[in-house]
Amino acid sequence: MRKYKVISLFSGGMGLDIGMDQTGMFEVVACVEKTPAFCETIRRNRDAGRLPENLVVIEDDIGNVTPQTVLEQTGLRAEDIDIIVGGPPCQSFSTAGKRGTLQDPRGTLLWDFLRFVDVIRPKFFLMENVRGLLSAAIRHRPIADRPDKGGSPLEPEEEPGSVVRMFAHDLAKLPGCSYRLDVFEVNSVNYGAPQIRERALFIGNRYGATVNFPNPTHGPRRGNEEDLQMSFLAEPSLHPWATLGDAIGGLKDEDPVIMDFSPRKKGFLEMVPPGSNWRSLPVDVQKESMGKAWHAKGGRSGWWRRLTMDLPCPTLVTMPNHASTSLCHPTETRALSISEYAKIQEFPVEWEFAGRTSEQYAQVGNAVPTRLGKIAGQVIAKALAELDHRNGEPYSDHDAAPRIIYLQSHVRTRSWYKNGEAVVWDSDANGSVATYAAPKTIRRTRQLQQR
Repeated sequence: MRKYKVISLFSGGMGLDIGMDQTGMFEVVACVEKTPAFCETIRRNRDAGRLPENLVVIEDDIGNVTPQTVLEQTGLRAEDIDIIVGGPPCQSFSTAGKRGTLQDPRGTLLWDFLRFVDVIRPKFFLMENVRGLLSAAIRHRPIADRPDKGGSPLEPEEEPGSVVRMFAHDLAKLPGCSYRLDVFEVNSVNYGAPQIRERALFIGNRYGATVNFPNPTHGPRRGNEEDLQMSFLAEPSLHPWATLGDAIGGLKDEDPVIMDFSPRKKGFLEMVPPGSNWRSLPVDVQKESMGKAWHAKGGRSGWWRRLTMDLPCPTLVTMPNHASTSLCHPTETRALSISEYAKIQEFPVEWEFAGRTSEQYAQVGNAVPTRLGKIAGQVIAKALAELDHRNGEPYSDHDAAPRIIYLQSHVRTRSWYKNGEAVVWDSDANGSVATYAAPKTIRRTRQLQQR
């Protein structure tokens, strides 16, 4: 059976590509990536036989690269390419930081991705991004000026989701070719990855095929029968979430690469037990160590956080040694190492990373969990195989409106503080005290309304 040919854009650490490769159904023929250290990582693993030997690595800003150039360097025609994949960096869409303003989103990297789709016209494309993209507006309206504060009604470009609506509109208007678009809001922990990480997966195809992402296969452990009855999907048959201990519990690293905490930060973290955070510090130490952040009303759970082997890892960040987003090892007072990061993201054991320590953390921390890449690859491979059986005959609902399918991507926050005391995750109690709350919504589908 032939493998489907893939062009990878914004390849980064290649988490998405590795996952697709693990299906055995795809061959990445070209990568476009601008960061030299990331490109060196790709070349090293290609030359070591972990990637296709003929993989072309194009080291350049995508704004300088044309689809024709990529085809010429691979020796392929546009019709030979089955799928384009990539995750355009769009930090301004993340809900983890301050939202940016996009006066003209057609100048962003999302539209560079669309430019390649327009020229090459692959059978499918897979674009991943932060979940916050789905609610991003083209033009930001300050909160104080919004309608609920007495301001005028929002303009269409100020409404949540206007960026995705514009992207879907431009996708539908590609001359001579129409793509059906399905968007899936997912969380890697619900599919067996040892990390809580929300992502948005955009899957488009030019045959009108209805694509469906599978329901979650994993859910949180429950401490008693009452919790079990209210548990994830109300299906006790779901596998329990994978934990940090499952990922790194047996890891032996003789020469770890670590972006570590300063001695001052380690002094505070020494006082925090596994599974807790700043709440376990004396109040005077909290105030001293957190400054103005101590008075904030939210967004503080990452301060002086020490992880526990008994829970999934929080979302990996590119700098694990920040006080406010600390990823401290459960039993050692240090940040998680590169090897531990790679295990949490489920990179192959033998995978090599090039570059400075900060560049290695960026490669792994920003990568798509390889498990999500594999599952998305299985979904697309199945759809491509069905199309092969149909000899490429389009489906009847070719012009169906874009869909956004929510698949329990939001994991409801665990308790950190209750009745005036810090809540420490207690493995002996089976997590019955600090257990994650049961989800309210599992699957929800809505049509993307276009203006």
